[in-house]
Amino acid sequence: MHTAVRCLRVLVVDDEPLIRWSIAETLGAAGHHVVEAADAASARRLLDETSDLDVALLDLRLPDSNDLALLADVRRKAPNTSVIMMTAFGTPEITANALRMGALRVLNKPFNMHDLETVVQSL
Repeated sequence: MHTAVRCLRVLVVDDEPLIRWSIAETLGAAGHHVVEAADAASARRLLDETSDLDVALLDLRLPDSNDLALLADVRRKAPNTSVIMMTAFGTPEITANALRMGALRVLNKPFNMHDLETVVQSL
């Protein structure tokens, strides 16, 4: 028996176009509605326009944001949004700080898109 997939509203924030595209394609094909932002400023504008996001996938290092600053903004502007941090620069300290600030998971890049889809669907 096939389980129906819940359609989630997902924000993907990453300054690498190929990563953003890959995530959007994967999650879109799984039935989710995906909006993309290339930087923290664009993500903040999207958060101002809609606070009913289910999931935010945030890159840790963005050209216009210091590490966990965007996570703090998402927690403040959209407290019910589940946050998953993505980073190629993960350390135990960064992971601990992100989790303490309200991220549910920290995924180290590169990650498997199927694993990402499973994590998102489990939220």
